[in-house]
Formats: sequence, structure tokens, C-alpha cells
Amino acid sequence: MSSPLAPGSLDGTRALVTGSSRGIGADTVGYLAEAGAKVVVNYRNKARRAEQIVEKVVAAGGAALALQADLTDHDSVQAMVDAVVAEWGGIDLLVLNASGGMESGMGEDYALRLNRDAQVDMLQTAVPHMPSGSRVVFVTSHQAHFVETAETMPEYVPVAKSKRAGELALRELLPQLEAAGIEFVTVSGDMIEGTITATLLNRLNPGAIEGRRDAVGKLYSVSEFAAEIALAAVEPIPADHTKLVGDVSSFTA
Repeated sequence: MSSPLAPGSLDGTRALVTGSSRGIGADTVGYLAEAGAKVVVNYRNKARRAEQIVEKVVAAGGAALALQADLTDHDSVQAMVDAVVAEWGGIDLLVLNASGGMESGMGEDYALRLNRDAQVDMLQTAVPHMPSGSRVVFVTSHQAHFVETAETMPEYVPVAKSKRAGELALRELLPQLEAAGIEFVTVSGDMIEGTITATLLNRLNPGAIEGRRDAVGKLYSVSEFAAEIALAAVEPIPADHTKLVGDVSSFTA
């Protein structure tokens, strides 16, 4: 789909999108770059995939860096931020997109380490290099955002609770961010067609995607949801620091 942002609307913006070598993160990087932002494509272990995105951005006349970082490793996160600062002098837009917890062999506490602890560490590491007027966008799901008040699939509950814990931990930093002139918004969406999480959930609970689609009439595609994240980089911040994408009636009824 075409970019939701006007050409040149992000000229000079230095953007770091975590978990952006594929899927929603990769499409978000593409939209930001089309609008003129310099973009960091962060990856954990798929270097070539990240490098291909960078090559595409550069070929179109943009500026991009592929930087490896395991967000659960502080030294790795610090090295990534240091590399951005050395290259571009700072960060104006931080999109906290990376998440997980359904992977096998990562340890029982992996979801909480990635979805809560790593999110806070990533933000705290970046903040000293984010000038007043910068923005942080945290990406989550309705299943996580409303996990305290609405039921979700049993297979997803541990991940949903860890993502909600991450969101709440980030919100506790709002006074610190506001004092530094840094804006914060959470972008929450329903199940997204084509994502790894949706595919895994459908494998564990056959028919989950189709059932959710029937319930709400439409599920966003990867590119459509990425467009909403990109728009959150420029839209006015809601009073509750939350942008809800798609139907939420089944979560709020």
C-alpha cells in the first residue's frame, strides 16, 4: 500500500525501530524512510534480511543502518545506541516494536524479559540521546492491552500479560519523559494477518484467526497496521497516550 505519510514530512528525523528486519517493523521502517526519516533496521540474528532493507532504502535516496542487538542484553542495546549516536548524533523517534515470548527454547521467563524488562532498558538507554520534541511509540495488541479486563486465548495469556506489564512499566516513566520533552504513545491493534504470532496462535488453536476475523469483520494486514504505527509518529498524542487501531468492542463490552 502507499505510504500514509507525506513525502518529506519526516526529513531529518532519526528513527530507530526495534525488531524491524521483517513484518510490521520492516514495513514501518519503509514508511518512515519514504517520508524522509533516517532509519535504523534493528535485528537479532538475521543480518542479511536487515541489510536488504537498508539497501532498498539507500537505493531510493534515503539513509539507513542495519544494527544488530539482542534487546534482552543490555550491552548489545548500548552498543546499538552508541552506533546510532556516532553516525547521526541522536534519536528523534524510537519505535518499540520488537516483542515475542512464544518461541521455544528461550526459557520460561523470556516473555517477561523481552516484553517488559528489555522495553524499559531500550528506552532508558536511548533517552539520554533523545532531544526535546522526540517521540516514543510502543506497539502492542488489544489482547495484551486489555488482558486485565477481557479474556484472550489461553495460549496467548502469558505473552499478553508480559506485554501489558511492559506497557505499564513504560507508562511509569511518563513523568521522566515529559520532563525531558519526550512524547509517548501506545499503539494497540487486534490480531494481524500474516504475523508470526498470529500464525503460531492459529497452529495452537486452529481457526483462531478466522474466528477473530468473523467476530470483528476485518483484521488488519501487516502493511496496514504498520501504516498506523507510522502515523503515530506524527499524529497528536491522545490524552491517554493510547491509539487503538480497529474494533475494540469485544474487549470493552
